[in-house]
Amino acid sequence: MTISRGTLVGPPPATQSTGDPAILAAGHHEDIVVGDRMVRFRAYTRILHWGVALTFFVCLFTGLPIWTPIFGWMALLFGGLQVCRWLHAWTGIAFAVLAFVQLIHWAGVMRMGEADRRFVRLGNFLAYMRWETHDEDVGKFNGGQKVLFWLSTLAALGLLLTGVVLWFPNLFGRELQRISLLLHDITFILFTLLIFGHIYLTIAEPGTFTGMVKGTVTTAWARLHHPRWYRDVTRTRR
Repeated sequence: MTISRGTLVGPPPATQSTGDPAILAAGHHEDIVVGDRMVRFRAYTRILHWGVALTFFVCLFTGLPIWTPIFGWMALLFGGLQVCRWLHAWTGIAFAVLAFVQLIHWAGVMRMGEADRRFVRLGNFLAYMRWETHDEDVGKFNGGQKVLFWLSTLAALGLLLTGVVLWFPNLFGRELQRISLLLHDITFILFTLLIFGHIYLTIAEPGTFTGMVKGTVTTAWARLHHPRWYRDVTRTRR
């Protein structure tokens, strides 16, 4: 087993033969090379990400039957509409808290750079979607992923603020309630479309999903999709 970057110490000898070295290393470390793979996300990062995802989908599926009778059948999955109302509100709080923790965790690496601004230009983004472009300056996250992160954070804040108004109607005026209801619906629709777009791109780009499940990606995948991150971790020249 070969490991580079930093002062990482490999797993104890007793565990080296009982598990995958890269996955073991991904328990507590990231941005390192283990053999022919790179650790992209440590366990804490992955648990936090899946916590945000899980609470979002619980909010989505409990909120749909509240939103319209068309999805009333979904309420039966949770024990009825009243259970949905209770679960939606409290899970929404959990979602907002986890999103805030994720903001603190990732804010530093999600700052937009020149390569990221190039990435999100319409022509470049469309070329990326057609697999027709390659930028050697793409870091650990590309511009699209960073924009998704910031939009998701804003959406979480918007859903929380408007949700509180709807949860405690007696504390707020009728006009604010109407505005909050409209903004809550618009935000959830746009946010849901954004998340499903994120899921599509995760599936369409082989290796991405594995990185968030096991924490590791191949060095070839990193070199192709995130070349600057690959160079930073392996300390290779451009």
